[in-house]
Amino acid sequence: MASEADLKRKILRLLKEDEEFRLAVAGLIGLDTLLTELRKLREDHNKLREDFNKFVKIEERRWEEAYRRFEAIEEEIRKLREDLNKLREDHNKLREDFNKAYVDLSKRAEALERAYLDLSRRLDALGARWGVISEEAFREGMRGVLEKVLGVAKVGRWVYYDSSGAIYGKPSVIEVDVVVKDGEHVLVEVKSSISRGDIYEFWRIAELYRKVTGAAPRLVVVSPYVDSKARELAESLGIEVYTQTS
Repeated sequence: MASEADLKRKILRLLKEDEEFRLAVAGLIGLDTLLTELRKLREDHNKLREDFNKFVKIEERRWEEAYRRFEAIEEEIRKLREDLNKLREDHNKLREDFNKAYVDLSKRAEALERAYLDLSRRLDALGARWGVISEEAFREGMRGVLEKVLGVAKVGRWVYYDSSGAIYGKPSVIEVDVVVKDGEHVLVEVKSSISRGDIYEFWRIAELYRKVTGAAPRLVVVSPYVDSKARELAESLGIEVYTQTS
């Protein structure tokens, strides 16, 4: 009969060499359940590791994306800082230019004011020379001169309502100085200065006068200043011009 020691050695050998025996023994002592749970635990562990690795990769990508965005934000901040510095420089330059322009404009305004005052003094001197302060005052003064020159008691005023708008393109009241002596009609335009437009307007009024009254008037312009082009037009239209240099 085998001894206990021989039995132990035989059992150990069978456990090492005989898988069926080993599994039977494991089942008897409950190791199969333990091994199954251990195997499942290992599988769960491996699955958990895979999930963890996937999570790590996802987080790495997220961090990389976040880092790239952070770098982009830093770049935008850098550009904004550069733009702000440039804007500040432009603002300072604009302020300098504005200050220079303001000083220059102030000097020009002072010069214009001096020129205006000088012109006003000259006009006042000219007005004093001709005895006028305003256009109307000049006209009234020259009427008195005309009355003496033309030998009439009074220089009249022809007033007519131009309903057709022949003169100004719309219905208007037309007024012009007129002298009638010995059957001759003389239309007189008295102004402190005469331009080409004034001559043409006076000629159109004369045409309206002729059409309305049937008289062909003699046209006379009296002014201390007559523009050269106005003088040329007056000569071509047969208008007599009396001025300072006449």
